[in-house]
Amino acid sequence: MIRFGAATAAYQIEGAVREGGRGPSIWDDFRLLPGRVADGHSGEGACDHYHRVRGDLDLMAALGLETYRFSIACRGCSPTGGGR
Repeated sequence: MIRFGAATAAYQIEGAVREGGRGPSIWDDFRLLPGRVADGHSGEGACDHYHRVRGDLDLMAALGLETYRFSIACRGCSPTGGGR
């Protein structure tokens, strides 16, 4: 069965890099290195899916999407990188 859907990647869509207890990720560090990211852009704002998730899901439903694969920042689950 074929389904019409969408997929996202955490750093490119979430935003809110300093909210909800999220710690810094390797991407946060990487983007600070000179010449690594065009124009010094970061994921700080991204698409702001963190704050707009309900509206984004409404848009997906209006488009008739049947599936949505998303990822969340690991640093949102384990802010210091440790733990078990």
